[in-house]
Amino acid sequence: MRIDQFIYHSSQLIESSKAGDSARLDAELLLAEVLNKSRSYFYSHPEYLLSDKQLEMAQRLVELRCQGRPIAYLQGQKEFWSLSLAVNKGVLIPRPETEMLVEFALRLDLPANASVVDLGTGSGAIALALASEKKSWQITAVENIDAALKVAKHNIETAAGKDFSSLYLIQANWLSAFAEHSFDLVIANPPYIDYDDPHLKQGDVRFEPSTALVSNEQGLADIKSIALQSIHCLRPGGYLIIEHGCDQSQQVKEILNKNDFIGAQCHRDLSDNFRFVSAIKK
Repeated sequence: MRIDQFIYHSSQLIESSKAGDSARLDAELLLAEVLNKSRSYFYSHPEYLLSDKQLEMAQRLVELRCQGRPIAYLQGQKEFWSLSLAVNKGVLIPRPETEMLVEFALRLDLPANASVVDLGTGSGAIALALASEKKSWQITAVENIDAALKVAKHNIETAAGKDFSSLYLIQANWLSAFAEHSFDLVIANPPYIDYDDPHLKQGDVRFEPSTALVSNEQGLADIKSIALQSIHCLRPGGYLIIEHGCDQSQQVKEILNKNDFIGAQCHRDLSDNFRFVSAIKK
């Protein structure tokens, strides 16, 4: 089968399965993964004949995509902050919305050698993005789940052309391993979805690890834990940045206002939904 024929037929299959709203792009990305070629190659070589093995591998990926499997898991990677990060079913797939936390953190007036911790680092996305921009920051990435820790370690060790010697990875439950006044910035994208949320049965989250998604107390339990622990681990004047669900901003802001934080602000994401809150330790 020719490249153009495969892309056409695969696009039709993906579209009819309602697995996503970008069927042709999905088909091209999956074929690019098999052939180890860029998508531009398909337009300059539409007549290229796939070998039986290539066709079998590509058709299997399309079949999995039609079942709803996330493209990032099928490719084994996801771009975040211009970094190509390895991902698998053991970690949450980094979202563009989370890049806004990174943007905000980089604008903060922190010491040149700021001590920063990324809680629940998963693939290492936030920590690696910050480290790629701030070489003098001392950044610690924290993860408690073995499978995710392995992925983060791989991404830190294999980042192409990047020096992450000031980035440390440790296994711990949030801030339990740290002393008082350890950090200038605590940043986190914790689990914040309620166990009964119907969105858990839709889209990519069906295949992502529940440990990275759901939390007790209507999705607020881990946010509360991080807020309480941050009181002790942040230096006076230090910042907390925490991602949350689009309907949780006022609740999160209230949690922080009640727990020795000032200046709590709600911030919107690319879809104009409230996505994260920032606050300052008194």
